[in-house]
Amino acid sequence: MAGRGRRIVLWRHGQTAWNLERRFQGTTDIELTAAGLEQARRAARLLAALKPDAIIASDLRRAVDTAAELAAVTGLEVTRYESLRETYAGVWQGLTHEEIVERHGEEYAAWKRGEPVRRGGGELETEVADRAAPVVERSAEKLPDDGVLVVVSHGGTIRTTIGRLLGLEPGSWESLGGLTNCCWSVLGEGARGWRLLEHNAGTLPQPVLGDDV
Repeated sequence: MAGRGRRIVLWRHGQTAWNLERRFQGTTDIELTAAGLEQARRAARLLAALKPDAIIASDLRRAVDTAAELAAVTGLEVTRYESLRETYAGVWQGLTHEEIVERHGEEYAAWKRGEPVRRGGGELETEVADRAAPVVERSAEKLPDDGVLVVVSHGGTIRTTIGRLLGLEPGSWESLGGLTNCCWSVLGEGARGWRLLEHNAGTLPQPVLGDDV
C-alpha cells in the first residue's frame, strides 16, 4: 500500500504584544508575551503527536521561541532561516490596523483587492513567496517518504508560501484566511503536487490578530 506522502505543517508563532495591539510587525523583532509562550507550549504538545522529522523557523525571536517549545518535546534541532521572516512592510511596520487604513487607505484597499502592492514601500507578496517557498520545498525534499516538516513562521509569509506551493494565482492568495496565533496549516503530498489538508487548525479558540489585517 502506498504511504501517505510527505507533509508540511506551517505553524504561526505565538501571541505578541503587537498582535494584541493590532500593530503590523513585519520584520520588527518582537518577542512573545507570557500568553504567547503558553500557547506555544500547548500547541507543541499537539504537534509532537505528528512525529515531525525536522523543524525550520524564521530567525525572528517570536518564531524562534515558538519553535523551541516543539524542539523541547521532540528532541529535534531547529534550523533558522532569515528567508522565513514576515513580509517587510516599510513604514507600515509599527502602525496599528486603524493607522494603516487612515494613512495609507488607497494602498491598503488595493492590497485587499489582490493587486500587487509594496505595502509601506516594502516587499511584494510574490517576493516573500520567492524567498520563503524554496526553503520550505528544499527542506521537504530531505524528508523520508512519509516524513513531516514543521515550518515556524508568520501569518503573511505562511499564506504566500501556501499560495505558491498550491500553484494559486497571487491575486487569489487573500482567499486563504489568516492564521490564529500558534495555529497551523497542513499541506500533504499528492499525485499532482501539494494539497491543503488543514487550514488554521489547532484547539486555541482565539481571534486572528496581527499582520494578516
